[in-house]
Amino acid sequence: MAGKFEVYVDAEAQYRFRLTAPDGTELAVSAAFREKAAAVAGIEAVRECAGMGLINDLCSAGGSAPAGIPVPVPAAALAVPVLPACEPQRTTVDAFRIHATARRAAAALHWSGAA
Repeated sequence: MAGKFEVYVDAEAQYRFRLTAPDGTELAVSAAFREKAAAVAGIEAVRECAGMGLINDLCSAGGSAPAGIPVPVPAAALAVPVLPACEPQRTTVDAFRIHATARRAAAALHWSGAA
């Protein structure tokens, strides 16, 4: 089961949305929006961009993690072969637009208007 987006009103009477995992763990919280429609548009933007998002490591190269935070083991040390399916795949802009349009259409069918 996939996670879900929840739209809610915060303590300052602003709209926000949060992304929760299937087990209820809060994964992300949005910035504040003045209108509910803007929060819904934010959800649509996250849905469209998240799957294609790149990871930018902004940590210093020689830095160490703060105390209490586990340090990940480098992939090279795991001795697990990298499968060709894991390599980045390029797509044309037109293919991306077609895919995004189909996702938006499918998502529109699920919107109940409740929240």
